[in-house]
Amino acid sequence: QVQLVESGGGSVQAGGSLRLSCVGSGATYSTMGWFRQASGKEREGVATINMSGTKWYRDSVKGRFSIFRDNAKNTLDLQMISLKPEDTGVYYCAARRLGSADFNYWGQGTQVTVSS
Repeated sequence: QVQLVESGGGSVQAGGSLRLSCVGSGATYSTMGWFRQASGKEREGVATINMSGTKWYRDSVKGRFSIFRDNAKNTLDLQMISLKPEDTGVYYCAARRLGSADFNYWGQGTQVTVSS
């Protein structure tokens, strides 16, 4: 059974930091990433990383968020600094299986709340 399990969400004040972690099992993943969904808004990509280590960040988090991956352990982390209230939302870990163009697997989500 393929599973992605997130941890590390919480509540911080603006300017604070959080680190999200995700552990995957049951499959070999190509690209992994973090997505988020704010209340009343569509889910959006935050950062992705492929097996070779190539990273992508959405513009609004560049310079503040860093994505890390350990292929051997199937783990994915997101280090977030200088958090802003607009970073608030449910953060999801996601992964593509090898050969797929879509994100096939999703974690249950972890809440991040940034207060001003």
